Amino acid sequence: MDWRGRRVLVTGGAGFLGSNLCNTLAEYGARVTALDGFLFGGGANAANLADAPSVELVRGDIREIDLRNLCEGASVIFNLAAQTSHMGGQNEPLADIEVNAVAQVRLIQAAREAAPNAVVVHASTRQFYGRVQKLPVDENQPVAPPDANGVSKFAGEQYWMLEHRVRGRPVVSLRLTNCYGPRLRVRDARQTFLGIWLRCVLEGRPFEVWGGSQLRDMTYVDDVTAAFLLAADTPECHGHIFNIGGPPPASLREIADLMVRLAGPPAEYITREFPADRATIDIGSYHADDRAFRMATGWKPQVALEEGIARSLDWFRPRLADYV
Repeated sequence: MDWRGRRVLVTGGAGFLGSNLCNTLAEYGARVTALDGFLFGGGANAANLADAPSVELVRGDIREIDLRNLCEGASVIFNLAAQTSHMGGQNEPLADIEVNAVAQVRLIQAAREAAPNAVVVHASTRQFYGRVQKLPVDENQPVAPPDANGVSKFAGEQYWMLEHRVRGRPVVSLRLTNCYGPRLRVRDARQTFLGIWLRCVLEGRPFEVWGGSQLRDMTYVDDVTAAFLLAADTPECHGHIFNIGGPPPASLREIADLMVRLAGPPAEYITREFPADRATIDIGSYHADDRAFRMATGWKPQVALEEGIARSLDWFRPRLADYV
């Protein structure tokens, strides 16, 4: 797809994944509007869009703002607005539903009126699958969300897929795994465990590894961005749900060892048991079978785990003050 001059709306556009997408789209010449409510505990940061002055940033809560004007004329909507904290969803399930489900219906209705032909790429999550019995996990794995956030996110995804089935809108849902890289929330572990690990090693403090044997396939943000763009640009993807994985999986302990080696002294970590409130919603080991998306688009991860962690450390070192 030639993005030059195309009108694109990115919800959650000042967050981690959304801002990386906005920066890339701006480089490609798209006319990008980024909507973000800068909700407490989210990944939004004004610094995320500092290098993309052509991006129009609209500060507004997706639950309240007039979405029709924002959708007007959009050829593609990348929908990344969400409440992603698992403990946040457990503690405040009603607020979780308002953002992840009710607000999705608001956006669907606005897009029907103002952008009836727009392609929608929806950011979804592997959290739906809960604890799995078989690895790797393909899209036919039964859905069994382990927490309230998983339930609300699944509802939001299904409203979008219903829009495809009933209205014929070209919709793609990408179920993402642990994503990381520049512009990640590193203030705490609300977005992913790797965020707080990065902060700790850059501040010279030990970080905690809970458990350690769990497998994860980490996806570098440049590969995630490429997946979003390909999903929008590939008609064979429209109407489908895809898992998006990363390079070969590694255990948390292996990832921690790699982080320590790449960061250098005094980086170190300590291992502890899962806190009781987290253990009940932990999904155990996970890595994705993403062959369906690879076959449909030719996509595959380009950034190996070691390279991705090294890039992340290098990117955050001079910018850490803007993210803590």
